[in-house]
Amino acid sequence: MKRYILFVLTFAIVSYSFAQIGNITQPELIPLPVYKANVGKGIFLADTIDLKRLKQADLLRTYEARSQNNLYIRLFIANSLTNYQHQLNPSLIVDDLNKGNFQFTFYVDGRQIYQENLNKGANLPATKNTKITISVPLISNRNEDSWGRGLWYRFIARGGDDALNTGSHLLKIEVRPYISIPDLKTGEVIASGELQFVVPPADAKAVQIQTIKVNSGWPVSGEPFDHQKIMELNGLIVQNKLKDITSIVVIKNGKLLIEEYFNGSARDSLHDPRSVGKTFASAMMGIAIHDGFIKSESQTLKDFYDLKKFNNYSASKEGVTLKSLLTMSSIFDGDDNDNDSPGNEENMYPTPDWAKFTLDLRVDSTKTGGKQWNYFTAGAMLLGDIINKTAPGGLEKYADEKLFKPLGITKYQWSYSPQHVPSTAGGLQMRSLDYARFGQLYKNNGTWNGKQIIPASWVKQSFTKYLSLPKDVVGEGYYGYLFWNKTYTVNNQPYETFYCSGNGGNKIFVFTDVPLVVIVTATAYNKPYAHPQVDKIMQQYILPAVLK
Repeated sequence: MKRYILFVLTFAIVSYSFAQIGNITQPELIPLPVYKANVGKGIFLADTIDLKRLKQADLLRTYEARSQNNLYIRLFIANSLTNYQHQLNPSLIVDDLNKGNFQFTFYVDGRQIYQENLNKGANLPATKNTKITISVPLISNRNEDSWGRGLWYRFIARGGDDALNTGSHLLKIEVRPYISIPDLKTGEVIASGELQFVVPPADAKAVQIQTIKVNSGWPVSGEPFDHQKIMELNGLIVQNKLKDITSIVVIKNGKLLIEEYFNGSARDSLHDPRSVGKTFASAMMGIAIHDGFIKSESQTLKDFYDLKKFNNYSASKEGVTLKSLLTMSSIFDGDDNDNDSPGNEENMYPTPDWAKFTLDLRVDSTKTGGKQWNYFTAGAMLLGDIINKTAPGGLEKYADEKLFKPLGITKYQWSYSPQHVPSTAGGLQMRSLDYARFGQLYKNNGTWNGKQIIPASWVKQSFTKYLSLPKDVVGEGYYGYLFWNKTYTVNNQPYETFYCSGNGGNKIFVFTDVPLVVIVTATAYNKPYAHPQVDKIMQQYILPAVLK
C-alpha cells in the first residue's frame, strides 16, 4: 500500500503541468518500479518482455546489428498521448486529437537523420487515450506486423543506412506528440532514449567475390569490373543491411560476368520471384500469335469466352483486347494497389475458378480501354488461361516445347490455378541462371543459339512504352507488354532498362543500350524495402562496377 501511495504521489508530481487544463481522458495507472524509474524515457530491449516481468537489468545499453538480433523500444510516458495532445489544443474533442499521433526523430552521433509523424492509424484510439507505456519492435526476424518495423525501415531507407556504417554509433530517438487539426502542431519531447548501436564489420571471407564454378551453361566473361565495388555490395548483404537477397547474376555481352549467392541460396536453388512470372505470359503470347493459334493481340475476349455466361455481363467486356491485358489497361474493375478493389488479386486466390472470378468482374465505367494503367494480376492470369485453351496440349506442354527446352531450361516449377492451369499470375520458379537465359533471349531480340524463339517484332512491341506509370505507385517509368521500364542514371549517363518485377524485390533487367542483363532474386516479400534496395544495388553498385 505504501508503494502504491508513493507511486500516486510521483505520478501527480510528474503530471503537475496538466493540472491547469486537466486531462480529457483517463490514463492507466502502472504502480511498477520499472515504470517509475523510466518515466520520460524510451528504453531498448532485445526481446518482447511482459511489463510485469521487466527488470532494469533487461534494458539494453548496446545493440549489435546482426541478423539474429532483435531490437524493441518501449516508451514510458507520464500521461497518455491524447492528454499530451489536449495540451496543444484544449478545444479539440478526442476524435480530432486521435487524428494525430507520435512524432519520432532519429539522431545518429548527434546528427538528426530522420523525422516522421506517425500515420494516425499506427495506434488504436484506445491506446492513444489510455496507455502510458507502449512497446513495438524496430528490428525483428519474426516478421511481426507492427508500425515500429515500418518506421525503422523508413529511417534506414532515408539516411539511417548510410549513417549507421561499420563501427559504433550513438543512436538517439526522441518522441513528441503532434496534432493535425486545424494545423500541424508538435509538442515537447515526452520520451527519449539512447543506445550504442554497433555495426560489426562483415566477415572478410564472406564478402569475397564468389568464383564462377564450371558447368554453368554460360561462357564465362573475362571482362574487367570493379571488384571492390562488388565486395562492398556483398558486405552490405552479409551484414543484412541489404536484406533477404538470395542471388545476383550479371550477364555482359552474352557471357557470365558475376554469379553471387546469399542466405542459403546456391546455383541449383529454385527461386520464387512472384510476379516476374507474369512476363512469361507475354513471351508465350508472342509465340502463340506467331504460330497462328492466336491471331493477334488485338483479338478480344469474345473470341475465347461466351461472356454472357458470366456475371455482370456488359457488351463492353466483349471489346476487351489481349493488348489491354498485356499492358494492364483493361476496363475491368480491378486494381491490386487498391485494397478495396473488387478485382484485387487477394480476392481472386480463395475462389475455386480464377478465370471465372476475372470474367465475373464488373466493368469500371471510369476507365477507357488502353488508356489507364492499373496493376491487375487477374488479367495476366487470364492471358495464361487463353493460351492454355488455344495452344495444342495446353500452356504447360506448349511452354516447355517452345520456350524452355530451346533455352536449355529443364529445372523449373509452375504454380497452378485451381483448374491446374499454369499460373501466369506469378510464381514460376527457376534457377537464377535460367532467368538470365530468359532475359538474354530478349536482349538477343528473341534468338537463342541462332534460332528465333520469340519473333523480333514481338520483342520490339514488348519493349514499347505504351503507358506512363503512376508516380505515386512506382515513381518514374513506363509499361510495355508485361514489362516495366525505367532509366538509371550513373555518372550523368542514362541507362534504360525493360525489366520483369516481382514481390520481394525480384528482377530480370534487360538494358536497351548496353549489352547487359542482370538478375536479382530476393525473399523480402511484402517488405517496404524490397524494391528500393534493388534500385540502390543497381544504381550504386552493379552498374558503376560493370560499366566502367
